[in-house]
Amino acid sequence: MAGRTEVVRMLAELAKLTALDEGSPQAFRVRAYEKAIHGVEAHPGEMSGLSKAELITIAGVGGATADKILELEATGQVAKLEALREKYPPPFVELTKIPGLGPKTLKLIRAELGVEDLEALEDAIAGEQLRELPGLGKTTEEKIGRAIERLGLHGKDRRTPLVEALPLARSLASRLEEKSDVDEAVICGSIRRFSEAVGDIDIVVATREPRAVSEFVLAFSEVAEVIGSGETKTSFLTREGMQVDVRTVSPEQLGSAMLYFTGSKAHNIALRQRAIDRGMLLSEYGLFEGDRVVASVTETDVYDALELEYIPPPLREGTGEIEAAGGDGLPRLVAREDIKGDLHYHSDRSGDGRSSLEDMIEAALAHGYQYVAFTDHGEDLSINGSSREEMLAHRDAIRSLQETYPEITLLFGCELNIGPDGGLDYDPEFRLEFDYCVASIHSYFDLPSDQQTIRLLTALHDPSVNAIGHLSGRYVGRRPGVELDIEAILEGLEVTGVALEINGALDRLDASAEVARQAMARDINLVIDTDSHHTKDLVRMNYGVEYARRGWVTSDRVVNTWGVDRLLSWAARRRS
Repeated sequence: MAGRTEVVRMLAELAKLTALDEGSPQAFRVRAYEKAIHGVEAHPGEMSGLSKAELITIAGVGGATADKILELEATGQVAKLEALREKYPPPFVELTKIPGLGPKTLKLIRAELGVEDLEALEDAIAGEQLRELPGLGKTTEEKIGRAIERLGLHGKDRRTPLVEALPLARSLASRLEEKSDVDEAVICGSIRRFSEAVGDIDIVVATREPRAVSEFVLAFSEVAEVIGSGETKTSFLTREGMQVDVRTVSPEQLGSAMLYFTGSKAHNIALRQRAIDRGMLLSEYGLFEGDRVVASVTETDVYDALELEYIPPPLREGTGEIEAAGGDGLPRLVAREDIKGDLHYHSDRSGDGRSSLEDMIEAALAHGYQYVAFTDHGEDLSINGSSREEMLAHRDAIRSLQETYPEITLLFGCELNIGPDGGLDYDPEFRLEFDYCVASIHSYFDLPSDQQTIRLLTALHDPSVNAIGHLSGRYVGRRPGVELDIEAILEGLEVTGVALEINGALDRLDASAEVARQAMARDINLVIDTDSHHTKDLVRMNYGVEYARRGWVTSDRVVNTWGVDRLLSWAARRRS
């Protein structure tokens, strides 16, 4: 059965490998696959079982793409994709994560230097071979070398970005739960703790038929290599080299197994020591006092027996959560139901936006928002930005729609682009025309730390700026963030009253949880945003909230948990 997730994963891989084959991410076939992805993601119904005639009614899905979806449904694979996989094996595809190595450059270094993997690329850089190729040079070679170092791609403990691991984990768990002899399948490990990058995928399955589950797992199309398969654990590698561990326990052991396999290691060690101090032993099979099972069915049961309040998974890192849960209590962390609006929100006024104002407003209402700030790109962002005249027309459109949608407050905003010297779009007077502004870095990622820090400090002191968006500008596993003096930035935020954004896009999750926790130790407000460019992106609020919890962020410090009047007063304060 080819569900939406499987279809999207197939099309995304086709797009990536076709870009390599064509030597350009803008090639016609690449764009066609990307359009099909958008259409499939936005399609309201099920994907499985659709005919070709039904498939081609989906926006962006043409006849050739529909044939591939049907082929996936019928056989579990696509011949075109298999051929591209053969031509571009995973070690070579991994090089696409490195900034500066686009499809054209990769084809060049493969043809001229025989580079097939990271090790060969590093050897070529060490031998100063890249700089001799046309269009590259010494500076580009050094930038690529630094990017490899900062992304940590050369280490043994390579990690997969959450944006790649989470959809796969959800797909596997969903298929397991459809099996009649499976009571529950729970994603655990660092994915459940909502780490931005993970080492592997851990799934705990409650079942009375472990062997049947093992056989079921080994039949998954994602299995490229079986590591091991036994009574309680089946492990395999995907084609991309990611390890998946599926562990089976009896239903009455599910809680203790979830606790154990969610981790972290430091959290588990502290829990086991707490159990020992109370004359008990804790394992994945339960909390025991001698031969008696004290607790095992739910995680809450285990925590209660250890005299601890329930600790949410994102906090389980051995950084004080157990002491708090057993002492004065954990803070009241922000929750999705606390969120009243989104303050980084795009429409098709932005060049990279794909949904109209009306559609984005309808989506906001469907998500229960009381307000949104439309922060379409400013004029300094090439291609995607808007001129003064375009922004004023945009303001008029927003004001007109406010009359149509009185139940939600619509703010005329802007995502200002922070220039290399800290300058912002438009002139100071025009910037004050906006109701709300988020300022973000979109370029010049290689400046030295002191320049990047001054750049941001300059921007956040501008009275039009309400929040700093995606602080480091990173794409997890793909582009390292800018190097900053975080202490100086946090001090600047505290002095000016500008909020720090936690961007909920899975490939950003920026500012990091570590920085968010440092902000919580100061008098700094945060804002959790989706940076939505399409109605389907609103799910990012769930991700942003979960990641904020990892940073111990409390509801009272998140500005978009506030009511409309308080928010508007706060947003206007600096402008006055």
